Amino acid sequence: MEKLKISVITICFNNLEELKSTIETVDFQSTKPFEHLIIDGSTNQEIEAYLLSNTQPDYRIWICEPDNGIADAFNKGVAKSEGNIINFLNSGDEFYDSTTIQIVLEKFKLDSSLKWLHGAYVFFRGGIWLHAGTPFRLDMLYKGMRQISHQSIFAKKELFDKHGTFNESKKVAMDFDWLARVAEERGAYINYPLCKFYPDGISGTNVWGGLKEVSESYEKYRGFSIKQKAWKIRAYLLFQFTQKTTFGKMLFQLKNKSSELKK
Repeated sequence: MEKLKISVITICFNNLEELKSTIETVDFQSTKPFEHLIIDGSTNQEIEAYLLSNTQPDYRIWICEPDNGIADAFNKGVAKSEGNIINFLNSGDEFYDSTTIQIVLEKFKLDSSLKWLHGAYVFFRGGIWLHAGTPFRLDMLYKGMRQISHQSIFAKKELFDKHGTFNESKKVAMDFDWLARVAEERGAYINYPLCKFYPDGISGTNVWGGLKEVSESYEKYRGFSIKQKAWKIRAYLLFQFTQKTTFGKMLFQLKNKSSELKK
């Protein structure tokens, strides 16, 4: 059996403090990754200077150069990686605890036919930390990334060779566009949190743009769907109500009380 080697790819842009938290969570793993690639597209040298002036483990590699956006940065990481399992943990994102890589490796070892897996995750929304994630279902793909977070995905690199890398025309939902292409490959779910993050990146600030891109990709790969179009509008209106209004925020917290992470 081929030795399993996990490449963790972290993209960053002018956010050294967030990157430090991600570096810490990677280094805290009881089983270290094969490599940790940092793809830095910053407009200043702050991150590069930090990496050069502080001792880094042998598994950490970095590229500091301009890029053409998130998808381009992801793709640079895929091209540079030498592991056979890839995870994308953006700057500011964290593994849930020290066991994440160990748990993932054990799952792949138990079933060599697996091409990808994902797990539960913890995220901050509406003033509370929530535990989320359900096993991926192809029939629910029309809901975009609502079942899954890209931070919790660990995928065999061969999937990128077979189905292509991230679509650089996508500015928000490049992760869904890729997921829609690999959705029928053999996957698995780990019912334990693998990652923790604040959804305050571009997908959290450009909600309508992300939903629009999800709809376009779904139609491209799965065909036209009235149900998907209706869900897009519903999801946007629900987000605006629960996250932008005081009453909506209160209802959101009450509804999700059972899913709130207990400290």
